[in-house]
Amino acid sequence: MEFISTKKIWLLLLLFCAIGKNYAQPSLFSKEKYSNGKGDTLNYRMLFPDADTLRRFPLVIFLHGSGEKGTDNEAQLKWGVGNFATSQAMSMHPCFVIAPQCPPKQEWANTIENKNEKTKQLQPMASKPMELLIELIHQLITKFKIDSNRIYITGLSMGGHGTYDAIERYPNLFAAAVPVCGSGDASKAATIAHIPIWMFHGAEDPSVPIVYSIKMVDALNRAGALPGLTIYPEVGHFSWIAAYNDPLMMEWLFRQHK
Repeated sequence: MEFISTKKIWLLLLLFCAIGKNYAQPSLFSKEKYSNGKGDTLNYRMLFPDADTLRRFPLVIFLHGSGEKGTDNEAQLKWGVGNFATSQAMSMHPCFVIAPQCPPKQEWANTIENKNEKTKQLQPMASKPMELLIELIHQLITKFKIDSNRIYITGLSMGGHGTYDAIERYPNLFAAAVPVCGSGDASKAATIAHIPIWMFHGAEDPSVPIVYSIKMVDALNRAGALPGLTIYPEVGHFSWIAAYNDPLMMEWLFRQHK
């Protein structure tokens, strides 16, 4: 007879909870498309706060991983973002959420990686999806009751790379960042030291080695910042399951202001 360990049971419960949350509320995210008028478009889904008041609300940008690239404007809802759309989350932290979808063969970040040294170098030009995303954010700020002092960005894996790319290119736009199993250009740490950052990573991540997060924390500390880093022991690349189910992370995120 094979016995299932407590750890496996915990991970299975987290997985079922995450899948249930993420697929239970897809209709809450409206289907949208942004066009820059030059033939470039970016599909995205949008969640609106469940509130009818005069006050402004935070905006959360969620960047998916490489497995959710496409053109269906659906796959990006698979992981993580659904945790912002539960009844409890919407009542405790009403906000706007946009979940763009990166087209095939493109990336959120534009960096050069040195795999031997485990470093990333930010390139001068933003990727086309990132360029369109930033344009979209500025457009939404003018259209909706968005609190421009509470714009948050988070993402997993490829989206974690994109989270670093976004805050390093546009350090005055974001009030906080939550990169999950991501990597960025640690040499730019001084430019983002003023941004509250909480990183999450699996200790045994085979796809994005944890050394990327450790190097970023070290660089930010040297720059005078006080970043957070949660390392999940015996966890590989799927650290986002626990990260987006962490109520402390949610509470922390929505407390941040520029």
